[in-house]
Amino acid sequence: MPLQEYKEIVGNVAAVVTIAQFFSPVAIIRKIIVQKSTKNVDPVPFVGGLGMGIVMLQHGLILNDMAMIPVNIFAFVLNLIYLSIFYKYHQDKSDLLMKLAKVLAGAAVMVGYAQVEQRIDTTRLEFNYGLIVTLLMFVLIGAPLFNLKEIIETKNTEMLPFPMILSGTVVTSLWLLYGIILENIFIEVQNVVGLLLCLAQLSLFVIFPSKPSEKDLKKKE
Repeated sequence: MPLQEYKEIVGNVAAVVTIAQFFSPVAIIRKIIVQKSTKNVDPVPFVGGLGMGIVMLQHGLILNDMAMIPVNIFAFVLNLIYLSIFYKYHQDKSDLLMKLAKVLAGAAVMVGYAQVEQRIDTTRLEFNYGLIVTLLMFVLIGAPLFNLKEIIETKNTEMLPFPMILSGTVVTSLWLLYGIILENIFIEVQNVVGLLLCLAQLSLFVIFPSKPSEKDLKKKE
């Protein structure tokens, strides 16, 4: 296709922007350190990000894609640092460890399946693994929408990680273009849905302000 000659450029740009995106939680981590608490901060992006770093690294190895491999190694290391800080200030450590154990167990199953299937049928592995990764990405990207009911009731988007959502919009747009160039249906579908989920979350910031809820204001009084 006409865009094929731009494959390396788009892939490299997408990789660099994705790496830059990994620093988007820094503002949230800074807030946690300053207030010495993880109040109103959802652990799912950090726990899920760690698991997805492992799963996506394996996906890059399956596809033998040199743009995906270093990106996801970096993602794993950075998310490990974020989660360590989150753990330090989180009150319910046992619940957090339970969530982490489930995510790591799931990632281990995925990697184990890939190792076994790779010896049997690489074509089937690429399809099955790509399908599972796609579904996991939808869950992780859309995780903030699990709080949609509370956001609508309080008319407050403070609990949504705006930097992560905004950077996610840019990143999914670039990887969508990369998927179109590769003509890889999984990368295309992953990022079309991912982009739509990010845009849906961004729209909430337009509808509702990111400010302390009335309950929090009353507590301060």
